[in-house]
Amino acid sequence: MPVPSAEARRGWLVAFSVTAVLLYTIDSTVANIALPYLQGSLQASQDQAAWVLTSYLVASAVSTPLAGFLANRLGLSRVLVMSVALFTLASVLCGLATSLGEMVLFRVLQGGAGAALVPLTQVVLLRAYPPALHGRANALWGMGVLVGPILGPTLGGWLTEYHGWRWAFLINLPIGALAVFGLLATLPKDAPDPSRKLDLTGFAWLALAVGLFQLALDRGHGQGWLESREIVLEFALSGLALYLFIAHSLTTAQPFFPRALFRDRNFMVAVLVGAFMGVLIITPAALVPQYLQQVQGYSVLEAGVIVAARGAGAIVTTFWIGQVQSRVDPRLTLSAGLVTMAVSFWMFAGLTPDTSARAVGLALVVQGVGLSLLFMPVMQLAFATLPPALRTDAGAATALWRNVGSSIGISWMFSTVVDSAQVNHAYLAEGLGQFDTTGWAGAGPALEAMAARGIGTGDDVLSAAAAVGPEMARQAASIAYDNAFALLGLASLCALPLVVLMRSPRRSGGPAPTAAPDAH
Repeated sequence: MPVPSAEARRGWLVAFSVTAVLLYTIDSTVANIALPYLQGSLQASQDQAAWVLTSYLVASAVSTPLAGFLANRLGLSRVLVMSVALFTLASVLCGLATSLGEMVLFRVLQGGAGAALVPLTQVVLLRAYPPALHGRANALWGMGVLVGPILGPTLGGWLTEYHGWRWAFLINLPIGALAVFGLLATLPKDAPDPSRKLDLTGFAWLALAVGLFQLALDRGHGQGWLESREIVLEFALSGLALYLFIAHSLTTAQPFFPRALFRDRNFMVAVLVGAFMGVLIITPAALVPQYLQQVQGYSVLEAGVIVAARGAGAIVTTFWIGQVQSRVDPRLTLSAGLVTMAVSFWMFAGLTPDTSARAVGLALVVQGVGLSLLFMPVMQLAFATLPPALRTDAGAATALWRNVGSSIGISWMFSTVVDSAQVNHAYLAEGLGQFDTTGWAGAGPALEAMAARGIGTGDDVLSAAAAVGPEMARQAASIAYDNAFALLGLASLCALPLVVLMRSPRRSGGPAPTAAPDAH
């Protein structure tokens, strides 16, 4: 049997590594498009259904910092294969869930098991390529990280339409099995480092801070936010846990994150921008499919196909960024990405229930371009001034805050849409009531105008009147989504001043580092 060449072996390793990271990143959004179906099947409200998304993200956020420690302590190849296997098992359990509680529990397991996939596959690809080709390795890795969340709704829409929402999770079984056996065959063996110690106290305080904060975000809307003692208590305890984590990190000999990380200005600013990036990448992937189905009336499959336009813009731009990132100041690229994202969100904010699919697709293409312009420069700047010894922990920290930002964005936007829709519905109902306070007679002209659009029948005003309620709900939802998209546009610009605080790799006097953490 012929032995495969080193180049062929590297190609297979890259293919299986990207498959592993795509499993994780696609599942961050694959449930978005099927959320209304999942919501009905599991008998959950819209706010409760959002837990299916945020529980995955917060579990990932809490577990991601452990990736570097586990890889060094147990061996990178062993941890990576175990992560893919556990993630696949959790995916099957999600597909078999019979209640909201089970689904949230299995999504937590899924997010926690898959948290190591992003930073560790990044290390695998950098090891597979020589330093001169690290730009190509970063582009391949960035493709999986960035395109996965974009393709998730499209895949989820197709599977939900033809096979049911459960297959959005069950599809991971054959793909995950392929990745496990492929990585076992191609991953080089590495020796564990038993000398690496875990700051268990620091990790416990950090996990408690993030978990309580996310719990408050998830339950805040239903409990009236700060009017609820529960929510106030959860926010207060989260703040206390974060304070104790910081105090412990400043005083212990071996903190969970090395203190040197927080003395690096570029890294700290990149962490803040990364939190914004988490909001801007994942949140629209959750909002847009819901908007297309609820407001514009597309089927789950049609919405998934339209959302694929976002991926088209991202894929083309990611390849371009991989070619030119060493020759262009990443701060300029990052600034262009934030502005492009703001433009795309304002394009969405101007949509109406009757906007064509072509116009929606154009806004999605612009958004995909903006996402690609954001992702690679942020990672490059985050590691621009860090010594190689800190890159493992830096990679875990940036992934942590990116996931926290995603969780905040989803909770914030879902709450905004629900509240705004209720307010707008009441306002529209009040305006409609001005036609006639005793009955529908005075509303004839308005109702006939609706009938001309196919709502009711042109000869039967009462038939049109029966459709006023659903149409008002649709219009109110449209305004609510427009408000949410406008807020995301403002969030894009709020991150722009932070770019000025960063130093360019080319001006720092050293070679431009890779965007990924090192394993050692």
